Amino acid sequence: MLALQGAFARHRAVLEQLGVRVVEVRQPAHLIGLDAIVLPGGESTTMSNLLVASGLFDPLGTLIADGLAVFGTCAGAILLAGNVLDGRDDQRSFGALDATVRRNGYGRQIDSFEADLDITGLEGPLHAVFIRAPVFESLGDDVEPWATYGGDVVVARQGRVLAATFHPELTADDRLHRRFLDLI
Repeated sequence: MLALQGAFARHRAVLEQLGVRVVEVRQPAHLIGLDAIVLPGGESTTMSNLLVASGLFDPLGTLIADGLAVFGTCAGAILLAGNVLDGRDDQRSFGALDATVRRNGYGRQIDSFEADLDITGLEGPLHAVFIRAPVFESLGDDVEPWATYGGDVVVARQGRVLAATFHPELTADDRLHRRFLDLI
């Protein structure tokens, strides 16, 4: 669990309820022996800067490029995308998901909302919380769209990379976390 900023405590609680031993990653030494990592929601430019300042960006990027399973939610999805629109010039991303994402794709904080989504592989809708959520504007040929809202892709998967533009950790429904665990 990347634990530099954002909603990592809520993700940790969900994963621990599923029986997962969670390591809070704050420095490069915490990356040793990981089977997977969650990049939580938060503020993507702040997370990018903290990843660089902590010395985590490059070694984590190498692990992800080498196939470490990763689940990015909201800001975490931005960090995974190959191309970020409306980001700062100094904002970095891992480029692990062949996708273009737009920060704050639905607008400002006041435009946050909740919706029920049909997600590939899940029986019945999943309630999703969108807070200043990004939007996937395009996906590469190898990226599978798993869910849409209003015509926009909001969950995408490429290999062992899973990204959601909302906050699944803010509901009692752990099914998307379970799908991620299946990728490990």
